Amino acid sequence: MTTVHTSTATAPDAPATPIAPAQDRKLLDAVVGIATEAGRALEARYSTQARPAGRPDMFRTGTADGQVSLAVLRPGLTALRPEARWLTDEYETAELPPGEWWVVDEVEGNVNHVHGLPEWAVTVALVRDGQAVLAVVRQPVGDLTYTALRGAGAHLNGVPLQVSAKTDLDAAIVVTGQAEADQEGTYRRIGQSITAMLDNALLVRAGVPSTFPMLLVAAGHNDVFWQYEPVLPGVAAGALMITEAGGMVTRIDGSPWSPGADTVLATAPALHTPAVRVLATVA
Repeated sequence: MTTVHTSTATAPDAPATPIAPAQDRKLLDAVVGIATEAGRALEARYSTQARPAGRPDMFRTGTADGQVSLAVLRPGLTALRPEARWLTDEYETAELPPGEWWVVDEVEGNVNHVHGLPEWAVTVALVRDGQAVLAVVRQPVGDLTYTALRGAGAHLNGVPLQVSAKTDLDAAIVVTGQAEADQEGTYRRIGQSITAMLDNALLVRAGVPSTFPMLLVAAGHNDVFWQYEPVLPGVAAGALMITEAGGMVTRIDGSPWSPGADTVLATAPALHTPAVRVLATVA
């Protein structure tokens, strides 16, 4: 399995060398435009006063949100790369076949959108032969556009992102994400990992969706993120943002991460080894 530009991350004070192909740079600009347009369509449906009455209401509204966003994303991205395949459910937790794949979450954080909360976005990543090569996260609330291009760094509204320079886990803000389903004791492992980190880190958080705490790792606000049983649309964009901002992305056991991996660990470089050590105590 091809790894995704992970454990060989540069040190925090070493900027990424701009080696991305010119065609990918041009493609990134076009993807930003499409994601921004999809974000506007979702923003027109967004209200801070939204209060769903239950799961049926949430499902109905969330489904409509996704359809509105996809109506912009699918034709726009397909026109850019007609040969690229679209990620389907069967590959969200499996190794991707060779070629180009659009890995999209049309409303990342849809549960927040339907509840009137601000943490929702449109996320797009292009994976080429097992490696994420570009990523865009458009967050309309706050007018935030995160971009990453393999070999050319990660940016927020054009300003370079840089991971934390912390060296001690006991000073770190660490975050985990909730898995979508309990698979072979996943919920138990999440709870045990939180307990383990509470004994070692400064502050421990848990939340949904995965993209936002990963963006905060890329920006240096969070220091560690880990998740059991992630789905690729939730972590693909964030993983590229973090490595291009100088961080490390592996599996929880420290082995290389790639699309379809059953765990993910993203850290500032100096915190990777201690984070792996703590999480290794979880059975």
